[in-house]
Amino acid sequence: MQILFIGDIVGRPGRRVVREFLPGLCKEHGVDLVIANAENAAAGFGITRDTVDELLECGIHLFTTGNHVWDKKEVLGFIDDYPNLLRPANFAEGCPGIGHAVVKTAAGIPVAVVNLAGRVFMHPADCPFRAAKGIVAGLRQQTPIVIVDIHAEATSEKQALGWYLDGEVSAVLGTHTHVQTADETILPGGTAYMTDVGMTGPHNSVIGIEKEMIIDRFLTGMPCRFEVARGDVRLQGAVVSVDPQTGKAHSIKRVNLRLKE
Repeated sequence: MQILFIGDIVGRPGRRVVREFLPGLCKEHGVDLVIANAENAAAGFGITRDTVDELLECGIHLFTTGNHVWDKKEVLGFIDDYPNLLRPANFAEGCPGIGHAVVKTAAGIPVAVVNLAGRVFMHPADCPFRAAKGIVAGLRQQTPIVIVDIHAEATSEKQALGWYLDGEVSAVLGTHTHVQTADETILPGGTAYMTDVGMTGPHNSVIGIEKEMIIDRFLTGMPCRFEVARGDVRLQGAVVSVDPQTGKAHSIKRVNLRLKE
């Protein structure tokens, strides 16, 4: 089984490159399921109903998010309408939405996805390690295939979670930093791991935002309204090959496709 995980989709450029490349990418790798982090899909911050529907039409099956999930307040009114739109499972009790789900491929094979948020240099959240243990144990009663999105800032926290869940999940894939790492590997217990799958959006930027705005913010400390950049648009992510019987990963491959201007 081939699972494609698309890194943080940023604004209109990110949605455009998904539309352009996703059909061919799925055909090339024989993809059975597409997961994407979409918390920045609407103008670079948050997500709207329209962007969810647009990306569903592109062929994405399930969305994860992170600390920007509530940036567009309208999400509070529709997140419960989409069982395939997740928010981190270790957010405080009482938050709308759900943090994990089981979806079926076209062939009817169930795949579980867990969305977690890190705590180092991030907003307050419950422990992702303890949350993952309980959730994964329950999901493995339904399917051996479990994919974890750890939306976190610190490399050490992501690596630690990968080792902590090795052999219990099919993949631990990092999001949030918008910078693709070159450390994709299969851990000894059969878990695919990658610190950050990257950013799907404009790379002539600082993590998707116009360079000049970010540089000025560092120089002056003054607030400004960030705008999504436009140039060097790429689709980044990873394709994970998983044994559907055992849930163990055979391989993980980076994806980095550049849109021609």
